[in-house]
Amino acid sequence: MGKKKEQGLIFTKGRYELKFRGTECLNCGHILDVDDKYCPNCGQANSTKRLVLRDFVDEFFSSLVNYDAKLLKTLYTMLLKPGTITKDYIYGKRISYTNPFRFLFSLAFLYFLMVTYGNDFRQLDDLNLKEKIKNEGDFNFSFGPNDFRDSLRQKDLPGLTIGNLDSLAAQDPEVGKGLDQLDSLDVLINKGVQEKKRTDSLMLADPKAFFATMKAKGDDSFSDKMNFFFNLIRKDSVTNLEQAQEKYAIDNDWSTRIAFNASKSAIRVISQPGSWIDDTMAKLPFVIFLFLPLFAIFIWVVYIRKNYTYTDHLIFSFHNQSLLFILLILSWIVDSIFGTTSVWIFILIFGFYLYKAMRRFYGQGRIKTIIKYLFLNTVFTFLALFTVLLIFTGSVFTY
Repeated sequence: MGKKKEQGLIFTKGRYELKFRGTECLNCGHILDVDDKYCPNCGQANSTKRLVLRDFVDEFFSSLVNYDAKLLKTLYTMLLKPGTITKDYIYGKRISYTNPFRFLFSLAFLYFLMVTYGNDFRQLDDLNLKEKIKNEGDFNFSFGPNDFRDSLRQKDLPGLTIGNLDSLAAQDPEVGKGLDQLDSLDVLINKGVQEKKRTDSLMLADPKAFFATMKAKGDDSFSDKMNFFFNLIRKDSVTNLEQAQEKYAIDNDWSTRIAFNASKSAIRVISQPGSWIDDTMAKLPFVIFLFLPLFAIFIWVVYIRKNYTYTDHLIFSFHNQSLLFILLILSWIVDSIFGTTSVWIFILIFGFYLYKAMRRFYGQGRIKTIIKYLFLNTVFTFLALFTVLLIFTGSVFTY
């Protein structure tokens, strides 16, 4: 155990008693005084006592007491003194608080765990979408000629009775023109759908020849390969790229491999949407540690004249994000008990807290703080949405 870590623990008995102190470190041989609780050279505890089971039990409970004390101090300062905990931490008062990085990760993991297991996403797996696609082909989004007009005839609209749509069109040229445009759009949509079905039929009839023709024409872009493999996997039950190469003489380049794996993952997402959501949600705590360092750059730019390092801004964002997760956890507990929707109340509390934290930590006036508060929150929202969209989109191709 390292020097810093052991010195932060509350050990007052067992092998740490004064009578077991030595004059030489048993680990590195460094000369010690009897007052040295730890070796200043390697950090090992200054104790000559042989280990017994009770020593491990004492240290275990002492560690728990010490961590609980740190946790309570961290929560108290974080909740009641916005911005103070970051000031204390960056100016050296660290032993009394939990590590901000570890604390945030623990809270994020706990929150997403509660959300994931508090919602039965795996029920979506019972939809059997994969079987529906495999058995029925593409979802039917097509309309036959004049279907737009026919669908309008079947609806009771204000001022419009069933069957008089054509007469209304004859009386008003603008109405007739609009209906003709709908019919033209209908024909185009139907033509595109039929063309896709024809292409898919040719592909499945002779995949080897189709892929060779696609490559010869130069129509082998990444999206074209994905469409090819998507149809091939769901119809021909190809399980791996090696099998597809052997059966259909497909190239084994990086683009082909990525397209095959992406198509396979996309089909797995369709067949198990609930499991995919659970899997993606489990990754979000790790994504936070990629997102917040990027956001801290914007904080550093906004407060560039302040005598703070990039790491100081990062610690500030970690502390505030931790408080947000604490409030979200409380909101989840309240909603679970009372069946309410209290998240917006806790979000408003966090908004006020963040303003007070910025005022206290950076020490600027109200007007400057409000302007920077609005700007940074706008940036945070866009970055958060982009990050979540990126992780969910990426997970479709890597699930």
